[in-house]
Amino acid sequence: MRDTDVTVLGLGLMGQALAGAFLKDGHATTVWNRSEGKAGQLAEQGAVLASSARDAAEASPLVVVCVSDHAAVRAVLDPLGDVLAGRVLVNLTSGTSEQARATAEWAAERGITYLDGAIMAIPQVVGTADAFLLYSGPEAAYEAHEPTLRSLGAGTTYLGADHGLSSLYDVALLGIMWGTLNSFLHGAALLGTAKVEATTFAPFANRWIEAVTGFVSAYAGQVDQGAYPALDATIDTHVATVDHLIHESEAAGVNTELPRLVRTLADRALAGGQGGLGYAAMIEQFRSPSA
Repeated sequence: MRDTDVTVLGLGLMGQALAGAFLKDGHATTVWNRSEGKAGQLAEQGAVLASSARDAAEASPLVVVCVSDHAAVRAVLDPLGDVLAGRVLVNLTSGTSEQARATAEWAAERGITYLDGAIMAIPQVVGTADAFLLYSGPEAAYEAHEPTLRSLGAGTTYLGADHGLSSLYDVALLGIMWGTLNSFLHGAALLGTAKVEATTFAPFANRWIEAVTGFVSAYAGQVDQGAYPALDATIDTHVATVDHLIHESEAAGVNTELPRLVRTLADRALAGGQGGLGYAAMIEQFRSPSA
């Protein structure tokens, strides 16, 4: 057993992609899945198919688990505490920071070195320059296995010792994805009423999304400093333009819930006397519990 050997527990679409990336980079890879029949192609690529999760865990110093949810993680791992002791366990299953910290406590009680991780990629790009993965937990464990983990994506990043950080980043980034995609789809629905195809709209949307990244960088500094100068436009100005979007959507018969949510949050900022501040002041609305 070499330091570069790796085991993958769970062979859904993502688990298969992880194992395939390890194999492509020349790592001796052992795989296991609860239901049989998903390892055929991996076996053809050189993977060793273990007959049990225990056998799979025993095969490598680095064990990666990627299953449907944290309940499934514990169902797989609970019987393996003794064999995982002294090994590094990397959990790439999506979940919450609370679940990550609870699993870290479970691992510590059994002498297992635990890293939590998040995959910011779809299975098709795992192992390429377009994939980035986030890890949190003991830095020494991450550094020891970074060369192997880097097989999964060029953007491998260590976030810190708090096991919950990778999950927090994950859900925060997914929120940005849904916000962006929902806004694009709302815009496509709006332009569709004028018979503009979404493929015609997409280049304009992408160009504007790229411009908005500049706002993100500028607003981040303001958020950290707690000062929100209106360097581009005030919240008052944003409210006026949001109203244009609401009215245009109403007139076109398009759903108005998304822009109305923006208006509702902005109204709270106005009620708090923040109308003359820059849009970054809206962070205060997100820091408060939902009404």
